Formats: sequence, structure tokens, C-alpha cells
Amino acid sequence: MRVSPTLPSQLVRLRFSTSPFVRTNFSSTCHCAQALPPRQVPSNPYLSTQVFFFSRNFPTTSGRYQLTCAAKNNSNNRLFSHANNSTVRSGVSLGLLCVFGAGLGLGFTLVSLVQSKKRRSTSSESSENHTEDTNNMSTEIPPGRPGNLTAEQEEKLRQLWQLIFQVCGIALEQPGDEVAKPEEAAASETSKKAKKSRMGFLRRGKKDTDADTTSEADKGPAHAVILGNHGDEDKHGQVKHFYDTLSSQSPEFIRQTIWSMVKHDHPDALALRFLRARKWDVEKALIMFISTINWRATDMKVDDDIIKSGEGAALAAEKGSEGAAKTLAHDFLEQMRMGKSYLHGCDKQGRPICVVRVRLHKAGEQIEESLERYTVYLIETTRMLLNPPVDTATILFDMSGFSMANMDYTPVKFMIKCFEANYPESLGTVLVHNAPWIFQGIWRVIKGWLDPVVASKINFTNNVKDLEGFIDRSRIPKELDGDEDWTYEYIESVPGENDKMKDTAARDRLIAAREALYKEYEDATIEWIHNPQSAEIKAKRNDIAARLKQDYWVLDPYIRARSLYDRIGILQPGGKVDYYPPASVASAANAAASATATDAVVAEKTGSAASEPAPVPVAVDDDDID
Repeated sequence: MRVSPTLPSQLVRLRFSTSPFVRTNFSSTCHCAQALPPRQVPSNPYLSTQVFFFSRNFPTTSGRYQLTCAAKNNSNNRLFSHANNSTVRSGVSLGLLCVFGAGLGLGFTLVSLVQSKKRRSTSSESSENHTEDTNNMSTEIPPGRPGNLTAEQEEKLRQLWQLIFQVCGIALEQPGDEVAKPEEAAASETSKKAKKSRMGFLRRGKKDTDADTTSEADKGPAHAVILGNHGDEDKHGQVKHFYDTLSSQSPEFIRQTIWSMVKHDHPDALALRFLRARKWDVEKALIMFISTINWRATDMKVDDDIIKSGEGAALAAEKGSEGAAKTLAHDFLEQMRMGKSYLHGCDKQGRPICVVRVRLHKAGEQIEESLERYTVYLIETTRMLLNPPVDTATILFDMSGFSMANMDYTPVKFMIKCFEANYPESLGTVLVHNAPWIFQGIWRVIKGWLDPVVASKINFTNNVKDLEGFIDRSRIPKELDGDEDWTYEYIESVPGENDKMKDTAARDRLIAAREALYKEYEDATIEWIHNPQSAEIKAKRNDIAARLKQDYWVLDPYIRARSLYDRIGILQPGGKVDYYPPASVASAANAAASATATDAVVAEKTGSAASEPAPVPVAVDDDDID
């Protein structure tokens, strides 16, 4: 920001000169302490140069006055404030120091006509404090998660579980329930009325008189007939999906899909994602939850196909199929091989980082179905890396070398829908790095599609110093001008890595045992619904959730195909994660894949059987050895 050098004292012109996309929302206040009240200055992030005029109320006589410039971000945190004593004379410039500062890692760069050692020192201390704060946050349980709920939030969670159980046909009565005592009748009546209101939109039939006589949960789900007016807010058509799911799927199908979605998560943590996304509106959260069930099971077949098949099945289809199946498999793997997107490392808050190299995408090079499949596969793989209190990820869009040939709105819309409708509360932050000026108009369009909550998580960075606000420089790859000597390399799937998936007998035994844990958790949750203040019941639910998590990782190799991140040692047996595994693990895995590929070529040319593939090395702790 700078001041025009020669303007009359009644008029001060402030010129903002910034690089594009340094900040999406910026407001400043400038005033003359003795003569002018504060004025809010709107800022347009899409213009590299902006001019604002302050006129009137400035003194025309000579004198000493203080001009102040301050800025705040979206969270109302002061980023900088500078007061400059200036002499005001008619026809003489007003010396105004302007700051366009870096704060909270949001891409600001301190620029001024006059800089002092004191201000540089203050800025440095502020940056260090920010780094310490972000590092400390990774060890704390964020609000609205299991273990950090207010009484009101816990009550909302109880209400949501009640509705989920009703949709799933799970009876809420406890064994041995007795008639309420007389002194409990008054409180019970109030509770029943509230419950009836919450359950109203799930009632079956047209009249309430039939409600008590229709307990045929096994025949079909309760039919939704009364629903709040969410039309204006239903951006992704989830109300319709909710109705469709209730009318077309059995309660048991919905129940099984919910449990398959839980995986290694705490069941409460999964439910709370939807409550937070819908601002603790229980009805809206249920609609979103069931709509996601429909999308996973019917539209994308996430668990029964994408995760189950993985890279190994795609490689087999690429080599042994024809037509559409071959094209789908090839296009999926081609994106993996080029590293269009990849997972590597974590940010200062311990969140896994997904890097998207936008320049590698060319519209029309891969079919739409493969783009969607690849996107969901990467999101689900990222889920495997999350471990509380870290429950979100960082996406870094590397815009280096971007041109209009790389712009493709269709996959962008799909990605937005995924995070807004089907993976709520999964984004920690989004970094748009090194965006060229031609992206300005495109960003205007994309921003209009985004939910305000999602849009608030997007930050623009222009250089490695900006990235350091989010990621340690030592963990930023040299490709992004950081210090880490690491490059992406895809290692092909090798025969034998998914052999456990062929052992269906062992898989079925594990699933049966897990089903018993599901039932145990459901029973404990019903107890909690009836006795919300019982610390013993709460501890019991958490204990079962911990056993569900441990049990999932035993089942995992029987239901999920191994990924690149299993092969290179990032995702290890038992759910252990090493974001920076030794290079020797990746090298050995690559050698095994190369040997297998060579054997396959030899076998094809000679007609002989390929040799037994070398085992894929994985990192194993002593605790894993019986």
C-alpha cells in the first residue's frame, strides 16, 4: 500500500499493490485520529492494484496528526496496526506507512515505504508464536469431538442416535424396562413430547393413529412424511436422496452400510461430523447422514468396489480386460502413475497433506468415471491415515505451470460435492499455491459454488515462505522450493499383496465377530439414551469403540486392497502411520515390483510360469510379533 506523493490535504489516496490471491478477504480501517472517524475499506482480492480515496474532514491548516492503518482477517484477529505521525500541509503529501502483512499463515507479505527494526522484530515474534500455537493444537481434542462435548452437544448426539436407530429398525426399549414410577411421570411426559416431535418426520402412514400399531421394522423402513422446509438449503438434493433411501432400502441394509462406513473411527466421531456440518440441527444431520449412505452404497459403491478392488484389480483389468473396463482401469492407474495427486507428509497441525499437481490434468484425457473413482479412492485412503485428535486433512493445489488447458470444471464440481455433502468436516485447510493471474476469473466462478464454511478454509500462497505458515520448510519438497529431497514415484501393485482377501472363510469369521461388537455398541448406546448422565455407560461405549477400532485393523487386509501407501510404508499393519518412512522401504518395494514385472514379461515371451513374486517389505514393530 502506498500514498500518492502530492495530493491536497483534503484528499488521501491509498493504493494497494499486491500479488493476486494473497488473501480472499481483507478489510482495513484508516483514519486521522483528530479529524476523521474510522472508515472501513473494502478490498477486492482479484485485483492486483486497488485505489481508495479518503476525502473530507481532513484539516486544511498545517499541523501534526496521527494517521492509523489497521487490518483484520475473517476471525477479527488484528493482523497489523500502524500509526504514523505526519505533518499535514496544503498541497503536500501525507506520509502514511502502509502494511500489507503476513499473519496467521494467510499469505500476507509485509510491504511498506518505511520499515523499522522494531516492527520487524514484532513481526518475527508474532510468526513464532503462531507456529507454536499450531504445533500445540495437534495434541488437543478440538471442540465438538468425542471427549470434548458440551452438555447441549451431547444431547444433540443422543437425539441423532435415536433417529438413526429408528431408521435402522433398532428398538430403543431396554430389556426389563419397567413402568415409570409416579414421581417420574411428569418429566417423562415432557421427554416423550419432545421425542414425538423429533420422530414426526419418520412416521409411517398418514395418521398418527396408526403409529402405535405399525412395528413391522423388518418389512421396510419408516416412511418420511413430515419434514422441515430445507428446500432453500438443500444444495445437493439430499432431502430427495433421504426419501429415496428410506423408500428403497431395508433398515438392515442401511444399518450395515453405516457400520461399513465407520471403519476405524469412533462411531460418535462419525455422527458428530454430520452434526457439526449442519450446525447441530439433528434433523438436517440425519438427512445428510442417510443421503451419504445412499451415495456410498448405491452411487459410488465405495466399500464394495472402489476400496475392495483398489489398484491391484485395476492393474489386472488393464492387462486382461477389453472395452470400457480396460479404459476405466487404465485411466485410473494413469493418474496414480503420473502423480496427479498424492499423499505426502503432514502439516504443522499433524494433518496429512494431499498435493494436487493441477498442471498434470488435461480435460478429456481420462473418462469422467475414472476421475470420480480416483478422487474417492484418494479421499478414502486419506481417511485411513487420520488418527484422533487429527480428523481432517490439508489439500495443497500446486498451480505452478497452470494454463487454461488444465481447467476442467466437471471434476471440480464433483470434488466440491464430495467434501460438502459426503465427507463433511474432513477438510482442515486448502492451500492454492502459486496461482497465475489467469486463475483469477476461474476462482470467481468456483468460489460461487462453495459453501461459506468450505470457502473460509481456502488460503492462497505465492511462495515457499507463505507455505511455511502451514508446513515446516524441512518438510516442503524441493519441487515446491522447500528443503525436502523427495520426489513422487509410483510403485505398481505386486501379485500376492492381496492374498488375504482370497481367504473368505477367515474374512467371514472376522466379520461375524465384528457384528457382535456392533450389537454390543448399539445396546450400550440404547442404555446411554435412557441414562445420559451415567459415567459408567459412557465409559462402556468408549471402551467398545476402542475395541471396534482395534478390530477393524485385523479385518482390514481381508476387505481393503493394498494401496501405494501400504507398499511404501506410510500406512502400516495395525493402522500405524509413518508420514516419512525410510527410503529403503520404498526402494525395496519398488525392486519387488520391478522384479515381478520382469518375470511377467519373460513368462509372456517364453510361455513359462512366472517365478514367485518377492514379498513386499513392510515396517513391523516388535509388538506385532507374537
